[in-house]
Amino acid sequence: MAKKTVATLQSTSKRLTKAIKMVKSPKTGAYTFVESVMPPELVNEWIAKK
Repeated sequence: MAKKTVATLQSTSKRLTKAIKMVKSPKTGAYTFVESVMPPELVNEWIAKK
């Protein structure tokens, strides 16, 4: 399960998007959130990989 944030971040002349992904820990079974700031073109690729 992943969630893409609606807001985009502006820094200098590049457009960046903050993506948040929920990841299940194999050891404890608890869910944690992983955040990353990247160009919008790479968001779907980052969310798809485990």
